Amino acid sequence: MRPPEFWYSSPQRPDWRARLLSPLGALSARVTARRVRRPGYSATVPVICVGNLSLGGTGKTPTVIALLERLGNAGVDAQVVSRGYGGSETGPVRVDPVRHTADRVGDEPLLLASFGPVWVARKRHEGVRSAEGSGAKAVLLDDGMQNPSVEKSACIVVVDADVAFGNGKVAPAGPLREPVAAGLSRVDVLLSIGKEDSHRRFLEEWGHAVPVPVVRGELCPLRTGIDWSGQRVLAFAGIGRPEKFFATLRDLGADVVQTEALDDHQPLGGGLLNRLWSDALKLDAQLVTTEKDAARLPNSFRQNVLTLPVRLELDDWNEIDAVLSRAGLHNLGKGSA
Repeated sequence: MRPPEFWYSSPQRPDWRARLLSPLGALSARVTARRVRRPGYSATVPVICVGNLSLGGTGKTPTVIALLERLGNAGVDAQVVSRGYGGSETGPVRVDPVRHTADRVGDEPLLLASFGPVWVARKRHEGVRSAEGSGAKAVLLDDGMQNPSVEKSACIVVVDADVAFGNGKVAPAGPLREPVAAGLSRVDVLLSIGKEDSHRRFLEEWGHAVPVPVVRGELCPLRTGIDWSGQRVLAFAGIGRPEKFFATLRDLGADVVQTEALDDHQPLGGGLLNRLWSDALKLDAQLVTTEKDAARLPNSFRQNVLTLPVRLELDDWNEIDAVLSRAGLHNLGKGSA
């Protein structure tokens, strides 16, 4: 289900629907505020939460991948704990990319398992205990910022600079899980993902409300040897903002002849895939999707689809390294790339 457009109206001039729904948003904010005050499980290793204030995707998964690589290069055995959105496993279970499918463990955990150990657990504290028991020296909590079941050693909040915090209101009046001030009071650093002009606009509109260091990052296509220039493609994506994926393909020179914006985590059933395949044949186009969507493809169909992976690149790691160091993870920036 796509988010309503009025969620992204101006905070200074909110849409009438946002004003109408504001009392419900305020009630939701109070419930969240009470919930996050509950004491949680205190792990014996640093727990680094990668979360957001908004509903939907902001770039958390690429951020977790970047942190896994950063910590791994520094000799830290980091393991990921995820709720496993959309999967049937309640856990805790360690994700096996060979044995598991997205409908069991979720697409994001399946993708992350290519980069390091991942645990799926509906009860996140049980997932953290499992990671500790398997020898983890650090736990990356994928999402869970508003979940109090685990004490966090540090929290990195990720924001999509293109849409920022929308109209600044809590759902259903806006895109937020909790008010900006309340959420950022529990955060150590904010990671703004987007191009330089989007980042600048974010700071102009929201910088006054951000009491923590801000780091800019950008999702950049990974060089895979594919020459996209002039290639006719039918692109489909079920991520937070599919249009960003389509724009990336166009920036690479691809001739995007058709796009299919799916809901985040939408199942890729036979009917949908058969229609996309038929459309691609009629248009003489190549099917292309994201890494996360590819994790949900049936094995029998994957050979028909090209994947465009992206990786997070930061302007500067110093602020995040400092946060990780205060959390008990040292020697970063020395052995890491």
